[in-house]
This record gives sequence, structure tokens and C-alpha cells, in this order.
Amino acid sequence: EEYNNQLNLTYHIFQENFGGKSLTRQWDRCLNLVGNEEWIMILGDDDVLGEKVVASWHESLEEAEENTNVFRFASVIIDAESNSVSEKYTHPLLEKPTDSFYRRFTGQTRSSLSEHIFRKSSYTKYGFFDFPLAWHSDDRAWLDFSEGKSIFTINKATVFIRNSALNISGKTDNFEDKIKASILFYEYLISQKKRLFNNKQLLEIARSRANLILRLRNLNAKECMALVAIHLRHPDREIYKRIIEKIPSDFKFILKKLKS
Repeated sequence: EEYNNQLNLTYHIFQENFGGKSLTRQWDRCLNLVGNEEWIMILGDDDVLGEKVVASWHESLEEAEENTNVFRFASVIIDAESNSVSEKYTHPLLEKPTDSFYRRFTGQTRSSLSEHIFRKSSYTKYGFFDFPLAWHSDDRAWLDFSEGKSIFTINKATVFIRNSALNISGKTDNFEDKIKASILFYEYLISQKKRLFNNKQLLEIARSRANLILRLRNLNAKECMALVAIHLRHPDREIYKRIIEKIPSDFKFILKKLKS
């Protein structure tokens, strides 16, 4: 009520808790309440906007509107007590979504939902894919929503991303679901987005997917053949040993033949 005359705010109470079942369904339900706005931010309930985030976006909009569907801000990780526990992550002014993801994939940066603003029409067209725990749902969204355009970065404003034992990123009892989501997402990249990555990037993504599968279970025939192909193109003694241990005996002769 205090800011009712200054900001156009709407509060909505949902009668059913979707967030505990599917975060993407909760995001969709919230976004269905959006009116005629052209641009959207979903701010996580434990994340915090720094000073002038919205103002700096308005300042950049005219410059970038025709050239991007996705904006992002610099970010800092905070703990449960709001203490900064990371460096400030900044990004190139304009960056291909695939390069942005690959930097995160290789541990050079971080990314999450809250520090992005995206075009509503792009969301309406693609939506958020319902990976387990919504893990990588935002990564896939930026690749889809961008539609070949670069991500535009606003480094002068910061979004503070909370990481604690209470949220999905900080929890350790959901490790298997995170692995399953990563496997599904990497398969999507390999099968649907491979033309956007160079050979080196694609090989590293494929090998990472293979390693994740090996952490969960034995391999099926299709996965065995894919791993054989990866091994032959990019030999690695350690992964070769792990493949031999995990694959069904019927397929071991394939590796021996190809290796010879």
C-alpha cells in the first residue's frame, strides 16, 4: 500500500503449490498473469536486485532493442545472510548464446534465471522446457529465446544470486535429479543445436554427457556406440577404462576391433 501510487503492482495468491512439483509450471503460471508488457524478468524469491537494475535496463533499451531478445546483468553470489561470497561476474557487451553457455559449461562464468530480462514474444513462442528441478531450463531458454541474436549485457548493474543449503543450487540431496537433467539438456544440444557449436565445443558437451551417464547406470547399445565414436575422435585413457567397465559384454568386441 505504501507504494501503491508510485508503482503498478499486482499480488496474486495461488491456491495450489506448483513450485514444489515443477518450477517451470510455476514460472508459466506467473507469466500467464503478465499483461501487455513486452519484456519480462522472473526474479527468484531469494535473489535480490542491486541499485539501478531497472533504470539501467531502460537506459540500454533504445540502443539494444532491435539487436537482442535477451538482456542480462552482472551478478554476485550471496549466502543466506546476504554476504557476498563470489567475485562480480561480468560479460561481453554482446555475446552469442552458445558462447555464453560454453563459458559457463567450462567453469569460466555462471548464469541463472534472475539476472535476465527477455522478450515476452520469445517466451510465448518457445516456453520453458520442464527439465527435472528446472535445472538447465533457463540455459535452454536463452538459446531458444535469442533466435540467433546476441545476448546484451548490462555490467554496470548487479543482481545478487543467493546460494544456500535451502535452495536447489545449494542442496545436495537432489544430485541425481540434477545429473538426469544435465543428461537430457546435453542430448538436446547435441541433437537439436549442434550446428550452433563448433566441433571442439560439441565434443566436450558429448563427453560430459557420457561421463554423467556413467555415474548413474550401465549403458544401452545406442549410448555405447556414441561413446565409441567420441573416444575414437578424442582419445582419453581414463574415459576408455570407464567405458570398458560399464558397457555390456556384447559390445566390448566393438571397442577392441575399433581400437586395433
